[in-house]
Amino acid sequence: MGEKKKMETEERSMKSAAAETITARLSSLDYLYFPRAVQSTAASSDQRKSILLDLLRRDPAVFLERYGSELRVDELLEFDALKHDYEVDWHLKNLRKKISPTSEEMKSRSVAVRNRRLAYLNKLVLEGQYFSEDAMRDREPYLHHEYVGKFQDLMGRNMARPGERWSETLMRRAEEATLVSRIREEQQRLGVAESDWIGNEKLEESEEEEEEEEEEEEESEEDDEEVKNPTEASSSHDEASGFTDSNGREENAKAPVLPPEEMQDLMDQFTSIMQQKFLSGEDDQHLDYTKIDNDETLDDHWLREIGLDAEEKYFSED
Repeated sequence: MGEKKKMETEERSMKSAAAETITARLSSLDYLYFPRAVQSTAASSDQRKSILLDLLRRDPAVFLERYGSELRVDELLEFDALKHDYEVDWHLKNLRKKISPTSEEMKSRSVAVRNRRLAYLNKLVLEGQYFSEDAMRDREPYLHHEYVGKFQDLMGRNMARPGERWSETLMRRAEEATLVSRIREEQQRLGVAESDWIGNEKLEESEEEEEEEEEEEEESEEDDEEVKNPTEASSSHDEASGFTDSNGREENAKAPVLPPEEMQDLMDQFTSIMQQKFLSGEDDQHLDYTKIDNDETLDDHWLREIGLDAEEKYFSED
């Protein structure tokens, strides 16, 4: 009886050699997480292995919860001897779903991820910072310029703001110069005409000043001619003034500033694109999608939504 019981115990526990091999490999990972209480004693590889081995033998379920994502397929097989433990079995099933999910599990996972990102997006919108105009412009300066920036006053962005320290103004101007440089680089890469490059307003103003000087010189010459031939001078003056029709519109008049409703419509379009970029996973340089996609607490948002929809349906039927 004693020998049989011993054999059953061995079958229901992980082999010592396997535990040694698994913990030895994990102890070599520099980024591996250790609770604050044991961090001071996890300096060397041997110390880390000792801590991991102790946890594996004492509480394999917690070991899998904490380090299961770092285990390979063959290492997970060694835990099958512990499947009689409900928690261990639950962790093994979930880990294997992530490693080799079925098509149905992949579909379910895809829906869960999108819903979690939508919930997180709603949270970011409520917080008001991530999808503010300045924050979005920092992330996508060229896209912002194409939608709304080219209709805004670029010089105004360099002006001191109320309550702002001079050092803060200088810092903001430096950041603004960096953004303008990024926009221009993208314009050059895309082959945008040089006359349309951002920051060329000063060049245009200089050219306009030169044109005005030339016009003044021509007008001076025309004044001299007017003394000799008043009728011709009057006709020439009308042509040079820039009027082209009966309404007196100038040929080279600048494009009018867009009305507020049109600017808001463009801003809404830009914001919508930025939100879609977030949902599709293109903001990985700014956010940790792994944390968002695996955050089960975000599911609570949709459970509340479902509850509200059911409640509204119930009362509407009454």
